[in-house]
Amino acid sequence: MRYRFVLVFLMICVVQPVFGQDTLRLSHQEFLAAVKSYHPLAFKYRLQNEIARAEIQRARGNFDPVVEGKKGEKTIDGIDYYKETNIGLGIPTWYGIELNGSYNYIDGQKLNNSDTRGGLYQFGLTVPLAKNLVYDRRRALLDQARIGLQMTEAEQLVLTNDLLLAADNAYWNWVKEYEIFLLQSRAVTINQDRLALTRKTYQYGERAAIDTTEALSQLQSFELEQKDAYLQFVKATQELSLFLWKENQQPYDILEGILPSETLMGNVAYQDYAQLLAQLSNQPLANHASVMFYLRKQDFLESERRLKFQSFLPKLDLTYNFFNKENYRSEFFPLFQNNYQYGLKLEIPIFLRQARGDYRIAKNKVQQNLLDIDYKRQEINTKLNTYKNEVLNYRNQIDIATQNIDNYERLVKAEEAKYNAGESSLFLINSRENKLIDAQEKILELRLKFIKGYNQLKWLNENFMQ
Repeated sequence: MRYRFVLVFLMICVVQPVFGQDTLRLSHQEFLAAVKSYHPLAFKYRLQNEIARAEIQRARGNFDPVVEGKKGEKTIDGIDYYKETNIGLGIPTWYGIELNGSYNYIDGQKLNNSDTRGGLYQFGLTVPLAKNLVYDRRRALLDQARIGLQMTEAEQLVLTNDLLLAADNAYWNWVKEYEIFLLQSRAVTINQDRLALTRKTYQYGERAAIDTTEALSQLQSFELEQKDAYLQFVKATQELSLFLWKENQQPYDILEGILPSETLMGNVAYQDYAQLLAQLSNQPLANHASVMFYLRKQDFLESERRLKFQSFLPKLDLTYNFFNKENYRSEFFPLFQNNYQYGLKLEIPIFLRQARGDYRIAKNKVQQNLLDIDYKRQEINTKLNTYKNEVLNYRNQIDIATQNIDNYERLVKAEEAKYNAGESSLFLINSRENKLIDAQEKILELRLKFIKGYNQLKWLNENFMQ
């Protein structure tokens, strides 16, 4: 807290005198571009997408062919038990069938009866006849990695736009606080001139002494408001600094003195909000990234459910190998007459309790996600209607507030004219002026609320994926 207090104090000391000099002006587009490019969270979200792409690459590795080699020999008491060289290649396929081939050379004086002396070529395959034939873990992992990338892209889009929304609102709040400070500064200048004029007229005997006290009191009141407005601007600048980072992900030095180059009245929301409302009305909710995330998650869970269903099937694998001795004529057909080996392997869990439990869990997760999809659609629809109503309502309030300010300005001018004619008092002028300043601050608050509502809709619209 002490550090933050010192930082705010330095901002007041350093930035305030610079207002009259050349300062660094920060535009809205430059600010958002810097946030999107350099903010650590935005950089983190991009890395998350890269991780998801790497997951796909890793899942594809389950289908990579595998080369293996083995060479060895055994000799005891001058007796060569065996000398062996073995080179093999295994090729997994998408449909669960595994192809393999090898060359094996073995010779020695103490060979097993099942070993074939000399060189032997082998070509074979393993075919799942029940479990893992339609779907298996390798295919599921690759499917889930691809779906995971789509989920991650949708999620990171929402997170990035949430970050940009927060930055957008921080920028325009910063602009609002700056405009309030300028408003109070203008009021101070006007009342300084009024106090000087009142003192002169008092010296000439045209005004009562109490009028100088009234003018001084009004001036001091606005000076206090100016100090507070500047403090609020400094605080808004500090909040803005959370989004300002350099290219190497280092915090930006906010003490350099930055001022906004935009105004609340110059925001594009006033021209674009009607078009944005019409565009959002035609956006299908299924294309929203938050809904898309759950839709892709549904595909992910369906993949897991399909995989768990395979556990109900018996594991029945057929293995066939064809052999051909080196330097012998090959005879491929018939397959089960000579130079072959085959095998059938059967596994059947008796009670299937694990399979039934896993499948129930997978089904219930699918149902849970369907409920999440319905809720997310309703949530987005509610947000859209809420923000639409806010934008339209605040836009109408701004029109009323603008007319109100015009009326107050006329009242102040009229009261000043009456005062110059000797028919009014400085107290009434100050009263009118206070209401005018309050109305001007009120419209700045309304403009900020309108812009924030527009920003909510704008970044909500950015979350829709084509």
